[in-house]
Amino acid sequence: MTAGSESVLELLPMVFAAPNDALARAEGVLGADPPPLHASIAHQVIGIWQRDWGDLRIALRHLRRARDLAARAESAEREADVLGTLGVALVHAGRTRQGLAAFERGVLRGSGHTRARVLYRRAYAWWVLGHHREALEDVRKAIPVLRQADDVIWTARALTLRATVHLALGAVDRADADFTAAETLWDTTGQEHDKADAVESRGLAAFRSGDVPAALRLLDEAEERYAKLGTPTFMLNIRRCEVLMAAGLAPEALTEADAAIGVLDGIGGQSTRKAELLLGAARAARRSGDPHTAIARADLAVRLFAAQRRGWWETHARLVLIEARVAAGRGSGRLVADAAAVAERLASFGAPAAPEASLLAGRIALALGWTADAERHLAVAARSRHSGPPLARVTGWAAQALSARSAGSGRGVLEACRRGLDVLDDHRMTLGASELRARATEQGAELAALAQQASLARGGPRRLLEWSERWRATVLSAPPTRPPADPALLSGMTAFREIAARAEEARRDGRPVPALEREQRRLEREVRSRTLHIRGEDPGGGDRFDTGRLLERLGDGRLVELAVVDGRVHVLLCGRGRVRRYAAGLLVEAEREAEYVQAGLRRLAHPGAEGRLPVVEAAGRRLEELLLGPVAGQLGGGPVVVVPPGRLHRVPWALLPSLRERVLSVSPSASSWLRARETEPPPGGRHVLVRGPGLATGGAEVPDLADRYGTPTVLEHADACVPRVLKELDGAALAHIAAHGTFRADSPLFSSLRMADGPLIVHDFERLDRSPYRIILSSCDTARLASVGADELLGLVTALLPLGTAGVVASSAPVNDAAVVPLMLALHKGLSGGLSLAEALRDARAALPGDAVHQATGWAFTAFGAA
Repeated sequence: MTAGSESVLELLPMVFAAPNDALARAEGVLGADPPPLHASIAHQVIGIWQRDWGDLRIALRHLRRARDLAARAESAEREADVLGTLGVALVHAGRTRQGLAAFERGVLRGSGHTRARVLYRRAYAWWVLGHHREALEDVRKAIPVLRQADDVIWTARALTLRATVHLALGAVDRADADFTAAETLWDTTGQEHDKADAVESRGLAAFRSGDVPAALRLLDEAEERYAKLGTPTFMLNIRRCEVLMAAGLAPEALTEADAAIGVLDGIGGQSTRKAELLLGAARAARRSGDPHTAIARADLAVRLFAAQRRGWWETHARLVLIEARVAAGRGSGRLVADAAAVAERLASFGAPAAPEASLLAGRIALALGWTADAERHLAVAARSRHSGPPLARVTGWAAQALSARSAGSGRGVLEACRRGLDVLDDHRMTLGASELRARATEQGAELAALAQQASLARGGPRRLLEWSERWRATVLSAPPTRPPADPALLSGMTAFREIAARAEEARRDGRPVPALEREQRRLEREVRSRTLHIRGEDPGGGDRFDTGRLLERLGDGRLVELAVVDGRVHVLLCGRGRVRRYAAGLLVEAEREAEYVQAGLRRLAHPGAEGRLPVVEAAGRRLEELLLGPVAGQLGGGPVVVVPPGRLHRVPWALLPSLRERVLSVSPSASSWLRARETEPPPGGRHVLVRGPGLATGGAEVPDLADRYGTPTVLEHADACVPRVLKELDGAALAHIAAHGTFRADSPLFSSLRMADGPLIVHDFERLDRSPYRIILSSCDTARLASVGADELLGLVTALLPLGTAGVVASSAPVNDAAVVPLMLALHKGLSGGLSLAEALRDARAALPGDAVHQATGWAFTAFGAA
């Protein structure tokens, strides 16, 4: 190619407009035996590409060559520009002293416009190093000169950098102003990579202002832009890890960070980015309950940051390392001093994380009985409770609650917990996706536990009930925001359904499915990503729980709420105008017994396991002792509602001796039961019967049920496709769905019912204006749920309850298909006679044959809600 001055100079801005084209053209320049000045530019372009998206060692080699060629060309301005680029590369390589020296020489060699660009690059390096005040000083000097030179690209870069530094210091409003100004400038350029970076930066700003759905949407948009350019996205990985953790998706953040580290190591990329990814991985591992992995990642991050002379970052990594060591049970006086030192250093940096470190020091000191030290550290942390982003204020209220507990003020504990959970309520309701709402409650688990402990110690049973309800099953307090009429989301769900159906058909035929499964996972990620972008619309956070209203609605019945405080189950018996408390067994023992019962029911679903029946019944008696204790004999003669904690959602309650012959229903919370109790059935009384493909019995109950109900809507064969099923279910009075159920523990909102055209997933149900008033799911495992967040449940049943469904019958264990048919026929006989779901299910169990298979089938089904 012709190496004219104009065309070669165009290569530098081209690196961030079309990176791969710029690389190819620069290599072409070098192949044409260019003069030193042009060769310097070409080597600099290759060095920038390798620095940001390739091998840092190769980048340094090209940049040093570019510097030497600029000197040979006797161009001080060219040499200064290359020194600025080289300084950034050296800092990213962990050679901080050499990098700063290169900047110093570049500032001295350059003048005017070139010197301003070197100052911008040094400001960027100061930001990477965590020297925010120095970064602001350099960028402050650079921006007026760049504006005066009418350099739109570099002015926009400088504004973006200044906004990013403001964010690191917690100045969200200043950052937003700079991002807005930069975006206006970017719109006038063709700098596609810089534009993607601007979108990514706006995602970070949205996150800092507390808008997680917008942050996820903008980061996903930035990733799509980077993908079109074919460039890696390590900074985006780092930022998305932070957002995912705030959304309660720590395991996903850990997976993303570790994958990015693997890619970075594979290309010999930036040491600075590796250290930041290790810090993100350490945070994610700690929040995922894996302190040993967190310690390993954080320790390596500390050492890398120290070698890179990045004190701001090193201090943040030390905070995570201390948190992980405490989580691993290594609390000590030394850690109190370490946490206090970290808090002091973070405060000197102006870092928003300083209150977290003070809270940590206070927690460790309290555990050691060092009350005076604890009070001092907690008082510092508590200052953050009145300002800043939501999670920082929650940190402050947690510190205030711990301080009040240390001082013996139960009232102070409850007030701090109430204020902190109110902040989280407001934050949670900005999230439209039910999954994010559920997982975000983990941030309030400590406050809820502190309030329960204070209520148990000094309050009556009513107060403990109210606090148990305060942070239980909050995702059901309001319907999820309906997914928008997003064509991409709808087409993604249709494509997912088609691929899933093809994969299922291939499995049945014994054909290989890896390619189909890969495409299915890709489509799942796309659908899930788009649903996480949905913003909440209900800032009120739902109705507050009213104990008086609950007792009035119970009538002659009883509601049994199980609260877990410090690992022990406490039974709150509500009824006859009173709430009484009784102590029961240890949660861990009850969980173990419940898993044992589940294994027994799985065995009993198959003929020939009759000998297991007495064993399972004996386990039911042990479960009753652990979960109900003395309450088993005080349930009266009326209906009983059981409200278990999330970790006990798989207990087959009808197996417990005192509940076997009762009208029994289960609810995720007392508030949820109240809403179901007060839900009016829809007008019209439509009945919908659905029969999916591949059932062992062919859905044998459906024809009999069609005769019983006269003129119901029956969907089977090709009519049992997802669009038609959803249309008929919307607003129905009763729906009976006989279809294979699949529970997805890895992604509970992709749990599904198999229709003729593929899976009907939870996300589909969330598109209904109103789900059926009563739903009966006659297949295996349709009541299985995932316990997430503080005390939340995700799955098919809990998705239906906030959408207008007042009652569900479903199974929490595998069942015998043939034995289900008589159970369902008997259940509908009771319903057509005017009984509730719970009453009809009790009578249906009693009508079954007495053999082990039928008994186990009856116990596996549960009535949820109050219809």
